[in-house]
Amino acid sequence: MLKKIINKLSEWLEDGLRGLLGRITPGGRFYLVVTMLFVFSGLSIYMTVSSIYNIGKEKGEMLQIERIEALKLQLDQAKKDSIINKQLNDLKNGK
Repeated sequence: MLKKIINKLSEWLEDGLRGLLGRITPGGRFYLVVTMLFVFSGLSIYMTVSSIYNIGKEKGEMLQIERIEALKLQLDQAKKDSIINKQLNDLKNGK
């Protein structure tokens, strides 16, 4: 059902675009494409330069890295496990 809706929507958009662009002369299409190229490339360059410029600014300084702490669960479990305790005692006693 969703696939049918998506297909109908894409066909409707395609028909609309063909209707709009079909009225434009070939020279007009060329100018439209070149204009869109300049606009989108300008936006791309602006976003790239502004993101590089903003690296390390106030927003970046607010991030702090915390150290990962050892899991206490593993240590507590190791103390409770009798087999591990026996092995540790054997190692300490040199057996």
